[in-house]
Amino acid sequence: MSMFEDIPVEVGVIYEGERIRRKNMQVELGGPKQEHKFELARVKKLEEIEDGKITILGPDIKDMSEGSSNPLGIIIEVAGEKLEPDLEGVIERRIHEYTNFIEGVMHLNQRYDIWLRLDKKSFQKGLNSFVHVGKVLQRLFKSELSIVEKIQTTFITDPEKIKDPWKESLEIYEARDAKARGLKDEEVDKFYCCSLCQSFAPTHVCIITPQRYSNCGSISWFDGRASARVDPKGPVFEIDKGEVIDAEKGEFAGVNETAKQKSLGEVTKVWLYTSFGYPHTSCGCFEGAAFYIPEVDGFGVVHRGFKDVTVNGLPFSTIADSTAGGRQVDGFHGISIEYMRSPKFLKADGGWNRVVWLPASVKERVADFIPKDLVDKVATENDVKTIDELKTFLKDRSHPIVETWKEEPVAIEQAVPTEVEGEIPAEMPIATVPQLPITMGGYKIILKDAKIYAKKVIIRPMKGEKLGGKGK
Repeated sequence: MSMFEDIPVEVGVIYEGERIRRKNMQVELGGPKQEHKFELARVKKLEEIEDGKITILGPDIKDMSEGSSNPLGIIIEVAGEKLEPDLEGVIERRIHEYTNFIEGVMHLNQRYDIWLRLDKKSFQKGLNSFVHVGKVLQRLFKSELSIVEKIQTTFITDPEKIKDPWKESLEIYEARDAKARGLKDEEVDKFYCCSLCQSFAPTHVCIITPQRYSNCGSISWFDGRASARVDPKGPVFEIDKGEVIDAEKGEFAGVNETAKQKSLGEVTKVWLYTSFGYPHTSCGCFEGAAFYIPEVDGFGVVHRGFKDVTVNGLPFSTIADSTAGGRQVDGFHGISIEYMRSPKFLKADGGWNRVVWLPASVKERVADFIPKDLVDKVATENDVKTIDELKTFLKDRSHPIVETWKEEPVAIEQAVPTEVEGEIPAEMPIATVPQLPITMGGYKIILKDAKIYAKKVIIRPMKGEKLGGKGK
């Protein structure tokens, strides 16, 4: 008899990475429209657990309107002689993996950012109750982690009943994170790697160090160590840090080798402490994203819960698309909020001296870790709305990034011809660029170290401007 014979849909690794679009969605749980959503694992004593119990507080799936968005709390309580509270984060992260095994269920993100969708086909097949989801989770936990002897599950969808457990979960996450702070990357010879999200981004793996959490924010170095010990062949495993190639950028021989192996050669280098060159890859489950703002030569950081547009006019979704999918894109960097509390945060790029904009809610969460003389110099959506306003704000607050700006050219009042022509000596390039993208026939062609030649150059002043400076 199959372990899932009484489940109305199939269950298996084949369904990992399944994407459910809104038009095919029966219901949505958590996600950007809901403030209250979380998943939490708690280790209890054996006598405190009623093995196999599934509790639903609020409407069940079949009671929810088609196409509706609903709050969701998932509490997994486990017990076993070898289980310790330090394993709670490890168990918690497996909820993401095991839920995605269910046909027609999409699970994204973690902790207080969970986002689930159930498609219409699976609902019509009979997947209309959290009881089915609870049974799958319980059976997978017990079969995959032998140290779990008893397990009970609670699903909370009631808008009022979820509020207190949600607040409690935030306090528990913060306590775990605080406990993990203090250890330095230089003090260990082993890092950890997580491949849980390769079903969504095949070339991505998370490198977890004492001072750099997983991008999703749910796995610390200590969690990685615990997970690797409990399940050595699992998705979180130990790697040798190896030779330090560049301490400033965070390049390590062992990390490069792991990234190359796990990405099948697509990623050959990873620089852990920078957003340029070979930045750490991202899948799509990151808590936030750092993004370069060339107009001010600084960085903004936006988190998943930010519903407005950022200071450069882009929403989180657009910025997230620029770094997701296991790619390395200069100036875009998926990160966890906890990484922003680390001394290694964008270290090679200037750290907090390079950060110019944050959502107010994120700034409040990490304020104690921003240098005191910089706290009031980092803008939020409450201070500025545009790049021009940001420039003014940074100047007025004397942000250190202003010192790096080059002076703008001064207008020179003189008579100039409306058009200037000049012959170019043979074989002399008029421009050399490190990288030149060209779009042609639906393909993007990138010319690297390109040199551009021309027989003649024509210089025309732009409308409303004069050569040598800005028009008045």
